[in-house]
Amino acid sequence: MRDGGRIAAAIEVLGDVERTRRPVQDALKDWGLTHRFAGSKDRSAIGNLVFDVLRRRASLSAIMGSDSPRALALAATVRLWGRSVSSLDALFTEDKFAPSALADDERAALSEGTVPDDAPDWVKGDYPEWLAASLARAFGPRAVMEGEALAGRADVDLRVNTLKSGREQVLAGLTHLKAEPCRWSPVGIRIPAVDGDLRPGHVSSDLAYKKGWFEVQDEGSQLAALIAAAGGGRQVVDLCAGAGGKTLALSAALGNHGQIYAYDSDKRRFGDILDRIDRSGSRNIQIREPRRDQDVLVDLAGKSDLVLVDAPCTGSGTWRRRPDAKWRLAPGALEIRLKEQAAVLDNAVRLVKAGGRIVYITCSVLPEENEEQIAAFLARRPDFTLGDAAATFATVTGMEAPDLTHLGLAGQEGSMLRLTPALTGTDGFFVAILNRAA
Repeated sequence: MRDGGRIAAAIEVLGDVERTRRPVQDALKDWGLTHRFAGSKDRSAIGNLVFDVLRRRASLSAIMGSDSPRALALAATVRLWGRSVSSLDALFTEDKFAPSALADDERAALSEGTVPDDAPDWVKGDYPEWLAASLARAFGPRAVMEGEALAGRADVDLRVNTLKSGREQVLAGLTHLKAEPCRWSPVGIRIPAVDGDLRPGHVSSDLAYKKGWFEVQDEGSQLAALIAAAGGGRQVVDLCAGAGGKTLALSAALGNHGQIYAYDSDKRRFGDILDRIDRSGSRNIQIREPRRDQDVLVDLAGKSDLVLVDAPCTGSGTWRRRPDAKWRLAPGALEIRLKEQAAVLDNAVRLVKAGGRIVYITCSVLPEENEEQIAAFLARRPDFTLGDAAATFATVTGMEAPDLTHLGLAGQEGSMLRLTPALTGTDGFFVAILNRAA
């Protein structure tokens, strides 16, 4: 396919997403199945353009004066990918599969359109209007900056599996991908994001990955797991284990010592966790599958040194990787997540022993899911106090966290930690340590 056909395909996929409100990956997959002539480079370029449109939908719409799939795709091609208007004119003339020729008003908007100075913050920061108040409460005057960072492309981060390898060894094998050490995580490696229609490297096909030397995991998620593991523990419960990313990170951080029980209320989320455990060389992980009308964690009640709560959340911290999710998110979904978070925290309480701790983690930047959820928990559970997540961050990284990542709470001496693309170059993550009285 030529570029004109790729742009036309992106417009088609964006129209599908607009009509159906389904995940963009599903729309891209279906498009590929019905257009089998498109090669892998074509599908990658189309996907990149679609995702870039969704990352910047609000600001691109303001530039074009239209939020149609065509207007947005044209704006992304010129404003984000650096193509000239004249090159589009030539392209659309030469390629019979390209969109129709540019109209005069489109040409003018692409050349001269801007986001108005008086545009609201949610337009400048490319996030949903209904979340403007939440993000203003979280970030104050930094809301636009944080929104812009969440609208960028994400790097590919890897966690070195210290049970089998070391960072220098893995780095040496990934020089062809321009791999470099992560800034904060001592076991992290970063592969820089690509621009435009370039394809990122497929690390899962690398032999070192198949040997279990590393896992794909955002640096923020690595840091959250390292903070959780910092206090040690002979008995650990990962209460929302999912596919096991943090479970595996905990296992490595604990040096394969102790016992980690991986549980999830929906066993379908486990995915390929058994294959990942086998590849990693972890020997201290047990899977606890949920069973109808049976409490499979009852024997762990009051016995756990650490309960990890990687809480269900809106995923607002991962908008760089899932930009369509921010536009599909609705207030009702947030309300559901808040109830689920409170319930899973209360479930964690029964598992943690006196003197033990809960580590609460979200991949969200919304205060409702983070500091407000923790404040509510501590208000109803006076036997818990807030630990010092910022100090633990310094311990595991050897570096002080930026001041703006620290969150205090009235009446508590500890601190919570908020990581964001703008502040730390990671996905958006929140971490709170909740210590139970001995």
